[in-house]
Amino acid sequence: MKRRVFLKSGALAFVTLGLTPGFVWRTAWAETGRRRKTLVCIFQRGAVDGLNMIVPFGERSYYTMRPRIAVPQPGNREDAALDLDGFFGLHPALAPLNDLYARGLLAPVQAVGSPSATRSHFDAQYFMETALPDVKSSRDGWLNRALAESQCCDPEGHKFLRAVALGDRLPVALTGEEVALAISDLDSFMAMSGPSASLGAFEALYDEQGSDVVLGEAGRDAANAIKLLREHDPRAYQANVDYPPSPFGRSMLQIAQLIKADVGLEIAFADVGGWDTHVNQGGARGQLANRLRDFGNSIAAFCSDLGDRMEDVVVLTMSEFGRTARENGNAGTDHGHANCMFVIGGSVRGGRTYGDWPGLDRSQLYEGRDLALSHDFRDIFAEIVAAHLGVENLTKVFPGYRVDASKFLGFLG
Repeated sequence: MKRRVFLKSGALAFVTLGLTPGFVWRTAWAETGRRRKTLVCIFQRGAVDGLNMIVPFGERSYYTMRPRIAVPQPGNREDAALDLDGFFGLHPALAPLNDLYARGLLAPVQAVGSPSATRSHFDAQYFMETALPDVKSSRDGWLNRALAESQCCDPEGHKFLRAVALGDRLPVALTGEEVALAISDLDSFMAMSGPSASLGAFEALYDEQGSDVVLGEAGRDAANAIKLLREHDPRAYQANVDYPPSPFGRSMLQIAQLIKADVGLEIAFADVGGWDTHVNQGGARGQLANRLRDFGNSIAAFCSDLGDRMEDVVVLTMSEFGRTARENGNAGTDHGHANCMFVIGGSVRGGRTYGDWPGLDRSQLYEGRDLALSHDFRDIFAEIVAAHLGVENLTKVFPGYRVDASKFLGFLG
């Protein structure tokens, strides 16, 4: 039982990937008359401070409540917010994303999050990944359910390459009946000595469980993925830009390699942590700024690297909840409520900020301390899986929630 849980939870992270020849996918896809779409989800674990990521410099209360950590209003200084629309501005460390916004490829979405009142990282992340707020018994994640309903499916024989998470384990969002793989690192696979030694050991693990149907299916899918991916060297898909030399930068580089290799990838997932800034958060400079710089540079490199392939790619960023509107006694912020997201891609109606802004006056704050929620995160997710992945049966993806298209914000063309 322990081994079944281990494998079904996606802890196949030691399975690192090579790539398969792209002509197989391009030929199959051309016959359908549809262009494959890819959704790249980025989870900022730890609850990023959205009020300093997208700065509401038009709010006087923002500066009153954050005397030490507020980002200065736009102006002729290096540490000033980058004006987006006269009210909101990008944190200066996110300068590389300003160009995407100006080109209409980036759409910030404000005051979005979970209706759950929890301030627990673990619970909030679980609720967001299952898309079932306050339900702790879900068996699958919303991305896995979306994969089951997606109209972008490649031929059945290659189902094991549709969803990939870059990291040590499969995220809750991708767990479920559809095949998804966790990959620790692409290059590690290519460095293994002996083209079949590790695969033989991997298959032997499942041979021990021959009577276990669940393990048998998982083993066959993973082994088939390894065999197919070994047919092509990922190093053939070199980046044409410099990515940051960070774990997140490397994850974005390798997701780009998978997309350029045309291996049938529909959903990719990457984690980036370090956002729990209770102490010495900093404003335009400091702890948060350093994390945002890596975050922005990595995403900008990814978009530049893919070039016109971004027409078929949407990047969605999320975090479990926001942070308090008022700074704490340690020059940081504590666990909050609503937050902001980024939607990025060639089909995005960017160059403007989306979402109903609730305001930061004390009477407007959630429980008198946090940015209030205007938009349920499920409405943002639903708009993306419907408009980008072609999912029609949204009830299957978001069980128990009535998806209302009138709540869609229209950020996808």
